[in-house]
Amino acid sequence: MELRVLNYFLMVAREENITRAANLLHISQPTLSRQIANLEEELGTKLFTRHSHQITLTEDGLLLRRRAQEMRQLSDKIKSELSSDQTELSGEISIGSGELQGMNELGDIIVAFHKKYPLVTFNIQSGNAEDITLGIEQGLLDMAIFIEPIDTGKYDFVRLIQKENWGILVRNDSPLAKYEYIEPKDLKNQELIMSRSQAMQSEINHWLGKYKQSTSYLSTYNLLYNSAILVKRGLGIALCLSLEAKYDDVTFVPLKPELAYSSVLAWKSEEVTSRTVAAFIDFTKKYLQDISNNQK
Repeated sequence: MELRVLNYFLMVAREENITRAANLLHISQPTLSRQIANLEEELGTKLFTRHSHQITLTEDGLLLRRRAQEMRQLSDKIKSELSSDQTELSGEISIGSGELQGMNELGDIIVAFHKKYPLVTFNIQSGNAEDITLGIEQGLLDMAIFIEPIDTGKYDFVRLIQKENWGILVRNDSPLAKYEYIEPKDLKNQELIMSRSQAMQSEINHWLGKYKQSTSYLSTYNLLYNSAILVKRGLGIALCLSLEAKYDDVTFVPLKPELAYSSVLAWKSEEVTSRTVAAFIDFTKKYLQDISNNQK
């Protein structure tokens, strides 16, 4: 299976029309049709359903499109790493992160690193922990910010300084918005919007203690923005991490007892990294160590 043919497939999938895709690829329509037919034969499955004026992806075609996009992204990353200037640091660093305070800290590091190495670019991808982990495992991400605990047998990491603090997001006109902090008893009989992460749900349930039985789960989320809209509409209370981003008409109130975690910048253990990624890791370690020394 050649990457060239997968690029043909992706173009056909995008255009949903063989003739139009062939024109954009600057090849003949019969040639493109033959390449797609050969690909289907090689994989032993139909990738497209043919209609009178368009073609659409089958379920297997949808799966191949996702994998082909990942392969193309990985191919581009390899080319970038191997063709980077050997005298002056260059290339791209791919970093994954959820909606975490640690991204503020990492942002400062990226700014400082970019001033020193202006030819280096960054690809920042947002997602939940599962998405980010998959990106690292597939080689699409060089590193990512995670909340501890982390699998130390699988990843090397540097601990960030800023803590990730949990609280609730409520409408401004809710009585809870005026509280200095929220205790478990304050959430009695409330409908909660929770992180989709099973680990985070377990931590919240432990924090709620006996009051867990008197609450109900209304919805889950992987990223907070859409849940903030539900809260704004008066539908439930979101349990979430503190963010720099502000949402209109809602208020963040921290939890008491405090529920806080450390976040880390992690990368796969014993994996050969590009010169650029290795330099960024070393730079980050020194940057954080300097901050720690200055705080003593």
